[in-house]
Amino acid sequence: MANIKFGTDGWRAIVGKDFNAENVALVAKAIGKYVYENFGAEKKILIGYDPRNMAKEFSTQTAEILSSLGFEILYSNNIIPTPVLAFNAKFLDACAIMFTASHNPPEYLGIKFIPDYAGPATSDITDALVANIGLEPEQFGRGKIIEYNFKPAYFEHIKSLIDFKVIRNLKSKIIFDGLYAASIGYFDEILREENIPFESLHMYHDVNFGGGMPEPKPQYLQELISEVKKYDNAVGFANDGDSDRFGVINEKGEYVSPNEIIAMLLIHLKKNKHYQGALVKTVGASLLLNKTAEKLGVEVIETAVGFKHVGEAMRKFNPVIGGEESGGLSIQGHIPEKDGILANLLILEAMAYSGKPLCEMQKDLYDFVGCHFYNDRIDKHLHNTEEIRPILDEYRNKKSIGSFKVKSIDTKDGVKLYFDDDASWILVRPSGTEPLLRIYFESDSLDKIEQLKNYLR
Repeated sequence: MANIKFGTDGWRAIVGKDFNAENVALVAKAIGKYVYENFGAEKKILIGYDPRNMAKEFSTQTAEILSSLGFEILYSNNIIPTPVLAFNAKFLDACAIMFTASHNPPEYLGIKFIPDYAGPATSDITDALVANIGLEPEQFGRGKIIEYNFKPAYFEHIKSLIDFKVIRNLKSKIIFDGLYAASIGYFDEILREENIPFESLHMYHDVNFGGGMPEPKPQYLQELISEVKKYDNAVGFANDGDSDRFGVINEKGEYVSPNEIIAMLLIHLKKNKHYQGALVKTVGASLLLNKTAEKLGVEVIETAVGFKHVGEAMRKFNPVIGGEESGGLSIQGHIPEKDGILANLLILEAMAYSGKPLCEMQKDLYDFVGCHFYNDRIDKHLHNTEEIRPILDEYRNKKSIGSFKVKSIDTKDGVKLYFDDDASWILVRPSGTEPLLRIYFESDSLDKIEQLKNYLR
């Protein structure tokens, strides 16, 4: 039996090594035991899978195990994005299991447990699942497996959130990079249903994701960027392997950071759609979001890094928008889980409302907040995890770094030092899965970031 751990977004491992039939059976039974003891025998379990190697086979195995215990299983009749399955967990008052490794390399697969509130499982839930591993669950009846189409309910809900009539007036050319991933058949299909023209590439499922990575970052979107640059007024969109993250390319062929996207959508939802409430962001997200919220008179609620923390805060505070710097967001009235399909549609809606190209909206954003922000990150590999605590303790006691004086310290996730220029900070946090420290930097000038990085080197 492998050492099965649930991280910030489920259990992930390499197919054929730790991710094998034996370990999947252990996790399936652990989930079955948890659901039965916490929700009872009548709780339905939804099961879905992304395009990864063996995802369908292992999801089928899990459906058979759980139905043999007595559960009614609604099994996706096709490849499905995580946010679509999560929405249906809430819609159908069910728990869900998603087979995905999100943006990880193609050789990985994972299991994500989604409770009926439709957001990432919190630590108390994943701790309970891990505690159940190796324990035999009770067999309480004879269940059944029903093939199910989760798409219609999700589409109907999305159409209640997004003003497609306004998007139809958009003059921009829309280019969608399917990235061989789960959003194929969802983002493109909803545009087609709403008579919104678009062009596309990489529109088939591939377990190897075309030899690249299923991650909507610039280095994996080069073909999309080239396609966007062929036109005067085109924008590009992509999602990761299971469609919970987004990637956006503006009319100049430039990657638009998630921080900028969240800030622009906050303005759009507040000013154009009159949403009321706070902004939820992670401790690793940009001060750009704080400045934008301040200008709008919106409260900022900051969480530890990881969307499970954002989702938990969204359930508690019902904010206008919640997001993280790695490309995940959701909004009020949706689910407390990141949704890359919704994010792409919201950007189109915001552009249509503004009547401006995306690159002009970015300029307006920085004019609105009155300054620019730049971000960077370095990873410091350590020999073992025992080295982490002394380093974090050292940073907790820092009064300055080079010429930068420490103004305040935040310790909700690692150690974050805010400096007295009111525009710069660093965050030092452990990775959680390996002996590694991630050090995030932000400032209003690249020169300041280089000074901080050089000092820390």
